[in-house]
Amino acid sequence: MPLSPFRLIARHQWHTLLRERAVWLLLGLVLLVAAYAAAAGWTTYRQQQATQVHYQQQARRDWLSNPDKHPHRMAHYGHFAFRPRAPLSLFDGGMDRFLGNAIFLEAHRQNPVNFSEAGFSTGLLRFGDLSLALLLQVLLPLLLFFLGAGTVAADRENGTLRLLLTQGVSWPQLLLGKAAGLLAVGLLLGVPLLALTGGLWLAAQGGAPSLDEVLRFGLLTLFYGLYLALCCGVAVLVSAASRTARTALVGLIGGWLLLTMVLPRAAQALGSYVYALPSKTAFQTAIQADISRQGDSHNPDDPHYQALRDSVLRAHGVATTDQLPFNYGGYVMAEGEKISAGIYTRHYRRLLDTFRQQNQFARSVAFLDPYLALKNLSMALAGTDFLAYTRFQQQAEAYRYALAQQMNQLQIEHIPNRKRPPTEKDHTIDRAYWQRVPEFRYQAPTVQQVLRAEWVSVAAFGFWGLLLLGLGRRAATRLTAL
Repeated sequence: MPLSPFRLIARHQWHTLLRERAVWLLLGLVLLVAAYAAAAGWTTYRQQQATQVHYQQQARRDWLSNPDKHPHRMAHYGHFAFRPRAPLSLFDGGMDRFLGNAIFLEAHRQNPVNFSEAGFSTGLLRFGDLSLALLLQVLLPLLLFFLGAGTVAADRENGTLRLLLTQGVSWPQLLLGKAAGLLAVGLLLGVPLLALTGGLWLAAQGGAPSLDEVLRFGLLTLFYGLYLALCCGVAVLVSAASRTARTALVGLIGGWLLLTMVLPRAAQALGSYVYALPSKTAFQTAIQADISRQGDSHNPDDPHYQALRDSVLRAHGVATTDQLPFNYGGYVMAEGEKISAGIYTRHYRRLLDTFRQQNQFARSVAFLDPYLALKNLSMALAGTDFLAYTRFQQQAEAYRYALAQQMNQLQIEHIPNRKRPPTEKDHTIDRAYWQRVPEFRYQAPTVQQVLRAEWVSVAAFGFWGLLLLGLGRRAATRLTAL
């Protein structure tokens, strides 16, 4: 059975590209770089995961090994929360290197997440981290542009294009066949990279992956496949619209630089300018100012807490706090924790809203740059985006608040009101109470939450697919062999 013109053109394009010795050299070089990136990603992931698990377990042991103590001392002794590495972070490190991974949790204070890898690195990290995702996002499209620049333009230069068209081959068949052949060459490199990622991802699971993890990897593979198809379509259309292969190559390289280097940085800079963030000092100062206006729980003469004391005494019909049936100091600490946590949460939400506006502005540029759409989706599905980081912060704060209030409640219930003389030890409770504090467990966002947060990037992918189809149909009616 004779092959259709589309299949003949695709097969011919495949064989034409693979006959070139330089193509095999380039493919081999990219595979070597990919092997290095995979080894580096795996080593980094294992080391950081082992370090995180070690210190999380040590922090838990230190907490449980505390002797009998006053519960408020335990609230100030505090605990640590560590942000675990997602299995797919070995494929796309995303923002992980620039964001902290450990936070100290204590009463009355909301500490920042510390110990980002970028804080201990040189300025070279700003140029990106070599990873399998970077190869698929940046290097492989550049290679496809090099190979695709002459797909149609070279045939126009040597007269083959006119011969094909006079033999009954239509422009849609020609363009689709050229794009399919180029995509096949791209998949010759892309499939091994994704298969290598899949192997490392399974090894990092430590068991059978969950359905959510399987969906993440499946969607990651789908979007990268669509991105390579878009790159091939763009390369063929630019080649078809160019008189010479050299002109097409210049246009494609210029477009690659614009999409991968210029627009992403311009979008970030412009978003930061339009939606400016307060400085760290201004943020913390505003929180402390609100807390001071509301009342200082450590100041017995504070008007707010004087009024609170008077109302509590009237409600229980006693003259002094020593006569209350519960520990008044713990009650005050619980009230202060509630007020300070509420103030911090309000300021933090406003800060997050500004970050979301910046990120949404950058996401909207994905309608001008498909690279940004893929980058955002890749980080989100790999669990290395800003959403995963903010969820860790919010969960750590919820854990810190629950821990502080649990210690305050223990003080309220088990510590007598009357203070002991300075010559005697302070009141304590049994260390068994520390074991009732659950260990911190981070819950990553689900695939549904990720896609909901990245709906703009998904829509941008659909927009670019429709745009490419529209341009292809328009080109098929307007292109000529000359």
